[in-house]
Amino acid sequence: MPAKDTYHQAVKNALIKDGWTITFDPYPIKYEEVKLFADLAGEKTISATREGQQIVIEIKSFLSRSPMREFETALGQYLIYQTFLSVTHPSYQVYLAVSHKIYEKFFAQVAVELILQKYQVLLLVVDIKKEEIIKWIS
Repeated sequence: MPAKDTYHQAVKNALIKDGWTITFDPYPIKYEEVKLFADLAGEKTISATREGQQIVIEIKSFLSRSPMREFETALGQYLIYQTFLSVTHPSYQVYLAVSHKIYEKFFAQVAVELILQKYQVLLLVVDIKKEEIIKWIS
């Protein structure tokens, strides 16, 4: 099992507060001979007559001295998970969860936004202290 990210529990609690049911912690992603683990999976029922939305969350703290290096790693993970899930579970959406502080300091930069748009990275921005979702970016 992979180690849990520093903000794992705060993101999980924020999702639960927002009405999500955590279905996996961690979420196994298997494609052919490869088995990986995303941090969380959850679902939210939209209405009694419709199916729920299903998401997979990869949580990143960005606590090192080089946020760009961490972003390179996170982007690679994100794209691998997204690729495998597009084949095995095409209705799942993959989100990269980050704190609102790192979002404002790093992810709001024009160069980083270009990469996010190019690769269609979905973000979940969380207030770690309050354990609340600030915004979903798609």
